[in-house]
Amino acid sequence: MGKTLAEKVWDAHVVRAVDGEPDLLYIDLHLVHEVTSPQAFEGLRMNGRRVRRPDLTLATEDHNTPTLNILAPIADPVSRTQVETLRRNAAEFGIRIHSLGDRDQGVVHIIGPQLGVTQPGMTIVCGDSHTSTHGAFGALAFGIGTSEVEHVLATQTLPQKKPRMMAVNINGDLPPGVTAKDVVLALIAKVGTGGGQGYIVEYRGSTIEQLSMEGRMTICNMSIEWGAKAGMIAPDETTLAYLKGRPHAPEGGDWEAAVEYWRTLRSDDDAHFDAQVDIDATRLTPFVTWGTNPGHGVPLGGWYLLPRTSIPRSSGPPPAGPSNTWTWPRAPRCGRSRWTRCSSAPAPTAGSRT
Repeated sequence: MGKTLAEKVWDAHVVRAVDGEPDLLYIDLHLVHEVTSPQAFEGLRMNGRRVRRPDLTLATEDHNTPTLNILAPIADPVSRTQVETLRRNAAEFGIRIHSLGDRDQGVVHIIGPQLGVTQPGMTIVCGDSHTSTHGAFGALAFGIGTSEVEHVLATQTLPQKKPRMMAVNINGDLPPGVTAKDVVLALIAKVGTGGGQGYIVEYRGSTIEQLSMEGRMTICNMSIEWGAKAGMIAPDETTLAYLKGRPHAPEGGDWEAAVEYWRTLRSDDDAHFDAQVDIDATRLTPFVTWGTNPGHGVPLGGWYLLPRTSIPRSSGPPPAGPSNTWTWPRAPRCGRSRWTRCSSAPAPTAGSRT
């Protein structure tokens, strides 16, 4: 039987496999920021350990950093302490860091792709749940906790139980005005915020193939929003065009060798997926979120709940049948809220595009 894209990358990084135990995976790239790393570095210090592969570790300041006056002292004392601690730890343990004022400093999920450090077939971890962003390049990328950050710093490996495999097949041309964010919100509305739990998801189909790398990163970034361990997209010509010429991308003969390998990173025709979800992209509309989690999303023209005081008296409950391509229940008679229709210009309290 063939292998999925995720299985190919996973199996290529298994250092140790024992029945009844998690696999021990080698980690190709460890991204570090100021929030989830201080205790990990302190753990190394207390046990007299060094960072095993500082050359495979990259730090940046991005979570508690200002967007204006970035060279001035950070006003918030907690944020300032976290950033200063990361700088000291990077200097002590010999880790490359992109600090405020560095031209390559930025959001931890974005600097990897922009610098060409993120590449197909890699295993990538970071102490942040949205590390799945890097899966857009055909990398197996996922967030880890602080104790796991310490483990990777010390050993460059991580014990992990192999998840199940899911394929999300999205086909058809996107209608005008529909973006990658709408695609993933429609997916979450369909399967729920827990629909991906226990799975590595591969996004496939003609819709995905037509997206830019930024669109693909958007979809993989939100894999965690519906519970998936990671999200991946097979590398193709769009991926190669994005990476070629990046500061840390291979060059010359190394580039040709890398491309030859990257082209093998596709699910085999006879690969087995434990679950599949199909979406017809031609039926999608722009989405809005109206509640407190990504599962509270509706297409324009759909129905959502608002407080009674903000509902026009003429508004009624949703129909019993489908609204656009989605079916919604009748309005609950709780006395505190009612259903209203989502228009192209919803009231501010109705939720907004995120």
